[in-house]
Amino acid sequence: GRNRGDHRQSGAADGLAGAVMDNMVLDLSGFADREGWSALIAVLDPEGDSTRLVGGVVRDTLLGLAVNDIDLATRHEPQVVIDRLTAAGIKAVPTGIAHGTITAVLPSGPVEITTLRCDVETDGRHAIVAFAQDWREDASRRDFTINALYADPRTGAVFDYHDGLGDLDRRHVRFIGDAEQRIREDYLRILRFFRFAARFGGGHWDDDALAACARLADGMKGLSRERISGELLRLLALPDPVPALRKMEEAHIWRAILPEIGSDGLNALERLIAREQSAELTPDMSARLLALLNCSDLSPALLMRLRLSNRQQQRMIAMARASDVHSASVRELAWRAGVDIAQAAVLLFGDDDWQAMLTMLDGWQTPYFALKGRDVLGMGMAAGPDIAQLLKQCERRWIEEGFPDEARQRAILADIMRG
Repeated sequence: GRNRGDHRQSGAADGLAGAVMDNMVLDLSGFADREGWSALIAVLDPEGDSTRLVGGVVRDTLLGLAVNDIDLATRHEPQVVIDRLTAAGIKAVPTGIAHGTITAVLPSGPVEITTLRCDVETDGRHAIVAFAQDWREDASRRDFTINALYADPRTGAVFDYHDGLGDLDRRHVRFIGDAEQRIREDYLRILRFFRFAARFGGGHWDDDALAACARLADGMKGLSRERISGELLRLLALPDPVPALRKMEEAHIWRAILPEIGSDGLNALERLIAREQSAELTPDMSARLLALLNCSDLSPALLMRLRLSNRQQQRMIAMARASDVHSASVRELAWRAGVDIAQAAVLLFGDDDWQAMLTMLDGWQTPYFALKGRDVLGMGMAAGPDIAQLLKQCERRWIEEGFPDEARQRAILADIMRG
């Protein structure tokens, strides 16, 4: 059957952050039930105020959104964190120790713990950091005000150094301090700005941020392809990324790194998303990316520049090859390439009959072509290259007849051999 998904907008709910601002307390009920959580906080914060929840976990909890990743900020240096976790029997993994990050592996899932930092030197891609003790200093090196919120893991008290709560209430995505300076520290923040604005911005755009992103877009040429494609796929995964992508086109953001993206691709993506939502289908990121690129030049060089996984590349190539999908061939396509590829091709390239084609695939079980060379030999034909040709004729007729069962397949074989 169809893979149905939830297409509700994942941005902030109007007025929700405002209610939080009145009491400035985070609801910790979702953390108390996590196995190993209380023990972790007891180990990291026995003195109080040495460790806080930070970033997306605070933001999303305030907004009532599902929390996937949990990040903690701590005044303890990385080796102290490792020693404390190890002594308490909690597995510690040095996932980013050069930047002060240790992952605590709890039964309920991983928690990233990062020592407070300040930037010593940045080159637009990487930062040399020094460990710090001051919460405000740590907050000031982060990207957006809504990502620089902290909360006490015991009481839920929220700490806001840059009016992030006000920006949540206004549904306003804003760089901390000078937008240009923040971008020069890491040019990936240009792409992150548009993704966060698409998710949380509510249609409002920060003029200073837009201008800074447009001025500094060429700086993204120095970023790794993996970081660019990863951020692009995260943007495409949002319920409706098209308005943000159109803003990016207006600001010439893609010109430096993916000039293939243009108005035709945006129109194709908009049509694809409308069809996904109409059919209540879970978005396919490979299909969305293919639409955005407008399927015009799916060259090996482009796929290499995107640094996609082999599986993603193969899926996009298979979808692009199915651009002539139509009602008479959609089930054959599903049999040859898979129902998911056929479904994506219908959404991408189908004509006005696309909904009827989807219905043809809904719940369809891929049939099995049972005939083999031994079946032909058993009917008296001598071994040789003619057997393969005969099986191809049988397969073609089987498809034309609508994939009948094995008994009919054998009747088709007998009929062709008699003819």
